[in-house]
Amino acid sequence: MMPGMEGAGLSSLDRPNSYIGKVVPRPNMARLLEGRGQYVSDVALPRMVHAVFVRSPHAHARIASIDVSVAKAMPGVIAVMAGAELANVVSPWVGVLSHLKGLKSAPQHAIAVDRACWQGEAVAVVLAISRVLAEDAAEHVAVEYEPLPAVINTRTALDPATPVIHPELGDNLAFERKIDAGAVAAAFERSDKIVDVEFVFGRHTGVTLEPRSIVADWNAGDRRMTVYLGNQAPHMVQNIVAKHLDLEESQVRVLCKDVGGSFGLKVHIYADEMAVCGLSKLLRRPVKFVADRVESFNTDIHARDHICRGRIGVSHDGTINVFEIDDLTGVGPYSMYPRTSAVEANQVIILIGGPYTTPNYKGRTRVVFQNKNVMSQYRGVGHPIACSITEGLVDLAAQAIGMDPVEIRRRNLVRDDAYPCDSPTGLKFESLSHHASLDKLVAMMRYGDLRAEQTQLRKEGIYRGIGIASFIEVTNPGAAFYGVGGARISSQDGVAVRLDAAGAVICQTSVTEQGQGSESMTAQIVASAIGVSMEKVRVILGDTDNTPYGGGTWASRGTGIAGEAALQAAKVLRGNILATAAAILQGKPDDFDIIDGMIVDAHGQQRIELNELARIAYFRPDTLPPGFQPELMATRHYVPRQYPFAFTNGVQASWLEVDVITGKVKLLKHWVVEDCGTIINPQLVDEQIRGGVVQGLGAALFEHCIYDESGQLTNANMADYLVPMAAEMPDIEVGHQVSPTLETELGAKGAGEAGAAGAAACVSNAVNDALSPFGVTITEIPLTPKLILTALGRI
Repeated sequence: MMPGMEGAGLSSLDRPNSYIGKVVPRPNMARLLEGRGQYVSDVALPRMVHAVFVRSPHAHARIASIDVSVAKAMPGVIAVMAGAELANVVSPWVGVLSHLKGLKSAPQHAIAVDRACWQGEAVAVVLAISRVLAEDAAEHVAVEYEPLPAVINTRTALDPATPVIHPELGDNLAFERKIDAGAVAAAFERSDKIVDVEFVFGRHTGVTLEPRSIVADWNAGDRRMTVYLGNQAPHMVQNIVAKHLDLEESQVRVLCKDVGGSFGLKVHIYADEMAVCGLSKLLRRPVKFVADRVESFNTDIHARDHICRGRIGVSHDGTINVFEIDDLTGVGPYSMYPRTSAVEANQVIILIGGPYTTPNYKGRTRVVFQNKNVMSQYRGVGHPIACSITEGLVDLAAQAIGMDPVEIRRRNLVRDDAYPCDSPTGLKFESLSHHASLDKLVAMMRYGDLRAEQTQLRKEGIYRGIGIASFIEVTNPGAAFYGVGGARISSQDGVAVRLDAAGAVICQTSVTEQGQGSESMTAQIVASAIGVSMEKVRVILGDTDNTPYGGGTWASRGTGIAGEAALQAAKVLRGNILATAAAILQGKPDDFDIIDGMIVDAHGQQRIELNELARIAYFRPDTLPPGFQPELMATRHYVPRQYPFAFTNGVQASWLEVDVITGKVKLLKHWVVEDCGTIINPQLVDEQIRGGVVQGLGAALFEHCIYDESGQLTNANMADYLVPMAAEMPDIEVGHQVSPTLETELGAKGAGEAGAAGAAACVSNAVNDALSPFGVTITEIPLTPKLILTALGRI
């Protein structure tokens, strides 16, 4: 057991040979390293055709005509279709949730019918016997466009003179929310210093190793659709495909095998993927689509892209009196389906100031339509924005009153013994550890020594900075996230476990695997709870025909929700195994235990192996006592009920150097202390945190989807869109606090987005700290050399 996990409610797992808190090899590691992964690109079916989409080169244009005659006549072409024909098979959708009051969007089709609303929206599709032939034919689809005025600038999207993208909606405002808690005006009035600043966050995207891919196979004989898809939520996809193709859910099977990265990008429903399903049903044969990298940049959801005015009021003694924000974000021409494009903005407005004690908060967020690619949830979902604004304001407040950034946090973070408590925005916190985490971080980084080193280096003309960022993270979401809004996205997860006839354990779970370790986490919990080796546990996931109904993997929920379901199912199976053992050995279930796959008695004497028990139960039940029926399978579901979310917390720090001649930032060291409750596999948790940090560093310094004034994405390639590489990354040291949630026996919270939540914030603070001798403050990311040199007045 890891230090600090005592009293974590793990009595059923704190057993001999427990895997909880241990680093163990991933069960799927050898298969993947040998190149035996099963990705959608690997799927090849009889009679399969390949889809290539013809996409609009305009940000906004009416489709005047489409001539497909030349393309249809080309070798290997099976069909060429436009949006109107496919609309007869796939019904349109509207990406709204009822609990996001006032959210609106226009109906979206699988392929645009009369208008293209962003550069990259599909207007036609070619199907051929190979991808190459389909691409050749697509070049001969002649589309005549009538360009329309495009809404590009987020700041002017709501101006009266700006064209309305969807006239039937009345304006370009998709969603607005306001919060006013406490006594904001009075709090500002009594503040000794008020900081008022605008934060700007660049638009970026996920850039997964594996692009979006799908194979849809409509079997007219069985009247069933099988969808092979790289996605995080197979049961959600099953429901939506059935709904919009006029099928029953039982007619749709979704298979999500190996997925080469998701980061939230693959938890949505994309128009081209729905088109592929409709085309398969229409053609009565398998259809495959794999996005190329240019398509990925233009059609994978984008994220962030916020402009936020932030204010903070602080007293000379360091007391933070009040926060106020006014946030604006542009999300493309449609709200994404079914999770919408308003969730990030909603998260921003409710997470601002979350770690701090002040009860005074006022916020407004507005979401506007624009003629750019659609925006939606991406790793962190609002946390990086809320953290950057909050922590940026806290640092600027400390600077305004001449207080150390660590000290101002110590004076204002919610005390570790003050829980449970609520935030001014209504968030409910069960148990967090801000002060213990901050203390641990300060010790890890040797904060005082770094400050002394910083002072000395400045005398030598070397400008290094320290940035701190405390954060909270939403994990283990219940029905309050989507279910209450009418979306058929399950908040529960289910796990079924059984003992097979050879004594091995088969585990079927509704979570999915995108590289984060779901398979390992599940096997560790099940093996520990039953009392068998992990090698004896086989985990099956990502198949709606063969796994219990559940939400899948998103919002850092896999371990906290599906892990608890796995624990409870495994405990029931263990009890059933012991009851069977008692029947065979003529004792009581409490007289026996399972250790390393062996039934042992109270004295530790080995009595019977599980494979022998299974042989008797399955093949010689006639030898068991009359009336006894072995039940060697159990299924359990779990959903949080007491708290809408299980919040985690943590703090990050960055140590970096800014070259004031070139404007380049060199990352020297990064620290994270994070509290995700019970830790199942320390290595998996640490690498999830490091991965999130790297993505946060990418947003802080490199990644930016740059559009010109006509709505053209100008850097849709890996040469011009910069992603963080190993050479630029610092060593990332991770530490932990452990505050288990008491709502579950497992005590686990999520950890998947903690790294992304605070990384950009502490890098921004560190850059401003480094540049403080020049009187420069930058509140925009990415922090490019051009931006830094401009702020320094050098260009």
